Amino acid sequence: MFIDYAKIRVEAGNGGDGCVSFRREKFVSKGGPDGGDGGKGGDIVFVGDENTNTLIQFRYNKLYQAEKGINGSGKNKFGAFGKNQYIRVPLGTEIAIIQDNGNKKLFGEITYHEEELIIAKGGSGGKGNARFATSTNQAPRQATDGKRGQEFELELTLKLMADVGLVGFPNAGKSTLLSAISAARPKIADYEFTTLEPMLGVVYVDEFRTFVMADIPGLIEGAHDGKGKGIQFLRHIQRTKTLLFLIDINSVDPLHDYFILRKELYLYDTNLDKKQSLIVLSKLDTLSEDDRYQKLAEVRAAFKQKTNEEVIGISSVTNLNTNELKNKLYEMIKNATKED
Repeated sequence: MFIDYAKIRVEAGNGGDGCVSFRREKFVSKGGPDGGDGGKGGDIVFVGDENTNTLIQFRYNKLYQAEKGINGSGKNKFGAFGKNQYIRVPLGTEIAIIQDNGNKKLFGEITYHEEELIIAKGGSGGKGNARFATSTNQAPRQATDGKRGQEFELELTLKLMADVGLVGFPNAGKSTLLSAISAARPKIADYEFTTLEPMLGVVYVDEFRTFVMADIPGLIEGAHDGKGKGIQFLRHIQRTKTLLFLIDINSVDPLHDYFILRKELYLYDTNLDKKQSLIVLSKLDTLSEDDRYQKLAEVRAAFKQKTNEEVIGISSVTNLNTNELKNKLYEMIKNATKED
């Protein structure tokens, strides 16, 4: 099951208390203070994990606590530090702190494997009475308590990290394309919203060149306002380097479809309009050869006139032009990476 949103509570460990103690040694008539400090409480640490792509673990476990620090003891023994609580999350996880007034403040995000982010710090240990000994106070009977660890309510939001984001209406052929050029096996059927969750696939251009493609569940007009399934997954497009607009060649007006998709992305996040993109017409295999080239020429001319954008026609079923598509996307990704 794909889960890309969760709320949890984290509690760092409290620091251990300092100790009040005095030495008792043979042949030493007056023993001095020897109370040790308490140990520091454990931190709450989020860790990036490239081997997971869902927040489903947080659906069942809502509370994460680090160990408390151990109290200090006599003979100047310091208490042990509490163990950190490490929480592994998928790459692309944003972590926000929910404040008392209900507002959310973005704390940070996890973007690469084994990256560590300390969210809540453990409390410092209290001081033992040995710390308070002075020339005028040689037998202090005071020690301090350990500090409390930080506690937060957190909101976790996963935004998948992919090189290419597939954007298109339901049944445009996104899942078919992903299955044709990668090892991903999304569900494919001839009804709307077959894909109910984002899918990732690694596309192999050749032995040494690969990229990651994400199939974003189909958008419809009004998706940015919550219509259809698109609103649940639009956030996953935000991290992609390149957008691939996939449009069914059998559409009554492919250019109109493209403008609707563009509009929905822009209304959701204006920055999406700045990403590089490629327009692809799918399902060329559904037309005869003569009709295919005639329709493709008409659509290309319309797009050239209105957008000055290049259009590639493909068939995922027969693999027509899919190698050209993979090479084109790889070069676009490489250029986007250089600009970043």
